[in-house]
Amino acid sequence: MSFKVTRRKFLQTASIAAATLPLAKVVSAETGFVRDPFTPPGSFEGTQTVTGGVCEMCFWRCQLVGKVRDKKLVKLEGNPKSIDNGKSICARGNAGIKLLYDPDRLKFPLKNVGERGKPVWKQISWQEALDECGSKLKAVQEKYGSQGIAMFPHGASAKYPMDFFEKVVGTHNVSEASFFQCRGIRDSAYMATFGVAPGESVDMPNAKAILLIGCHFGENVHVSHVKAYLKGLENGAKLIVVDPRYSASAAKSDIWVQIKPGTDTAFLLAIMNYLVQKDKYDKKFVAAHCVGFEEFKKGISHASLDWAAKICDVPAKQIQEVADLLAANAPNVSIHPGRHVSWHGNDFQRIRAHACLTALLGAIGVKGGFVKAKGVKVKGISWPKVAEGGEEHNLKLMADKYHFAPPGTPTELIRDACITGKPYPIKGCVVWGQNPMQTIPNQQRMVDSLKQMDFVMCVDVMPTDITMYADILLPEACYLERYDYIKTGTQWNFADKHQQYIAPRMPLVDAMFERKDEVFITNEIAKRMGYGDKIPVNSLEEKINKELAGVNLSIAQLKKEDGIHIQDGKDPYGVSEDFEVQLYNEDLEDNDYPAVPTYIPVEEVPKGFTRLVYGRSPVHTFNRSQNNVWLHNAMPVNPVWLNDEIAKKMGLQEGDEVSLVNSEGVKSSSKTVVKVTPGIRKDTVYMAHGYGSRNPMLTVGVNAGVDDQELITKMTIDPETGCNGMRNNFVKLVKDGKTLDIPA
Repeated sequence: MSFKVTRRKFLQTASIAAATLPLAKVVSAETGFVRDPFTPPGSFEGTQTVTGGVCEMCFWRCQLVGKVRDKKLVKLEGNPKSIDNGKSICARGNAGIKLLYDPDRLKFPLKNVGERGKPVWKQISWQEALDECGSKLKAVQEKYGSQGIAMFPHGASAKYPMDFFEKVVGTHNVSEASFFQCRGIRDSAYMATFGVAPGESVDMPNAKAILLIGCHFGENVHVSHVKAYLKGLENGAKLIVVDPRYSASAAKSDIWVQIKPGTDTAFLLAIMNYLVQKDKYDKKFVAAHCVGFEEFKKGISHASLDWAAKICDVPAKQIQEVADLLAANAPNVSIHPGRHVSWHGNDFQRIRAHACLTALLGAIGVKGGFVKAKGVKVKGISWPKVAEGGEEHNLKLMADKYHFAPPGTPTELIRDACITGKPYPIKGCVVWGQNPMQTIPNQQRMVDSLKQMDFVMCVDVMPTDITMYADILLPEACYLERYDYIKTGTQWNFADKHQQYIAPRMPLVDAMFERKDEVFITNEIAKRMGYGDKIPVNSLEEKINKELAGVNLSIAQLKKEDGIHIQDGKDPYGVSEDFEVQLYNEDLEDNDYPAVPTYIPVEEVPKGFTRLVYGRSPVHTFNRSQNNVWLHNAMPVNPVWLNDEIAKKMGLQEGDEVSLVNSEGVKSSSKTVVKVTPGIRKDTVYMAHGYGSRNPMLTVGVNAGVDDQELITKMTIDPETGCNGMRNNFVKLVKDGKTLDIPA
């Protein structure tokens, strides 16, 4: 039978301006601008400390307090009451103030009176904007059915409108980047193995050994997570890092495996086979909790150390060293599930191998292992389920593939339908907080999808590449100006007193200009589409209060508690007697997928090219922070990492300006600089993701660095989940107009 999972379960774990004016010039200079970008803040005397902030400069969502003077936010800090991030916030969190007061932020509803992709913006009233959104979406629904509308949501504010379009309007065509281009494979693979989505649930502070595969700790700065990781290292944990690049994590490692990209599953299979053959696995745990061990043992028996060494281009002795180190420290081993795991199109099998290795070591429910914290649950208030049926229009069911997909619809099924009109046309699009131009491979397919639409509506804080394709562009209040999200969790160090926290996002300052929140926008569109009687709440504040009431709290009470409610938690250690690990998964076999983790080779690098991989930067979060003046000043471009020996052969030096061209002839629209280093494989180049925006409304970030996604045009799809492979393109460097071959 097919693998079925709900989104809830999956997530456990006024006037018209001149039509041709640039967006930033629609009004006079923003009166809310705090200070010159590089002027020191001076004294904070006379400021008021406002509690209740929850950051969204990345999706770790640290708890904040703000220093406010004359209704202006002048400083952000970590909430000292927090048992999550404490007083600490990262560079991006500190720079949230520059997002709040960015002169390029969207201020008023705008209508595109030009063409999609080359917009000419006209300022309009909210009434006109909402009337047009409601009438145009209703027209699409009446002509093509609810399935004629697609939605691309992302972030906390997108959940309420997403529920409206799914439950009330009745479209299945919703695709979240966090699922289909990021962590969805991870969660589906762990659920197919453990029955639960993992989150980042590893007890690193108490680990004796930590295994990271492609995890960029120290670069993707999730504060409490990095603290937990560093605590483990301080306590003496041995660190193994598997990465083709000498990352910040690799710099702290005891063993750095400089693996060939795309071969990680072979590496993990060889470790597991070695542990089984040498009787170095946890027999007691396997006997008590693992299903299909004999079939699993047979299925991985071919994976010798020498076999994997040849595939992975690493010494067999090093693979054995890793296996022995893990076995010697079991069960107190943290094998991190990863987060952004959509890499090569063979990723479900790799993440299944993560989970199976964790089980073989008995590293589940024990100190230092995979520990699923027993957190507090706050039930959300959302739209009632109105639309019935519609399964006959579910693209995933119609295609009869991707049976282990995360909730929603795989992106490529939606784009296929948009471009071909088959099995039915999709003619309306709502983009909320997502930038599909820079989150989804093959940008031309996104352009083709959008240009054939009858109507495109975008809601965002900033003008991004995707907003250039909107017919109506609506300005959203940012995370510092609104209620909208209740963060819950437990403290990371499970060895201390077990505690839980509840921290709703509350505004630190009022929203300026005509920016609105998701409840206002969605409710007004619902009224215009004929669903006003289905509205569940009339304001975000009402929504948060109703949700808090379920745990006997309120906004007023949380304000008295400095924005965070802390209560006793539950011991997270141990596993129930009926806990099962599917080493051999019959459901996978029934759907013609490998029942045992299996290595699936990826395309080899063509002669003269190198493989492009990308990752995170500690001072940027995707494209959403590219226009931030403080962060841009810290890292204005994303250097391309090039092996020093290769650079010498090519005649390239540190700081040389280059552009890139991929094996399909697509050239980068902008340039970056070369970083020459021995810390990258000779067959690989690397750059940070989220640069190279082409929207001229971003006066700081436009054309800064190279957009890696512009160069990712090869379409590889993970067969079990339908998620995109994101690291399968090959590139050459271009200097002074000359394309340079990469030496073999």
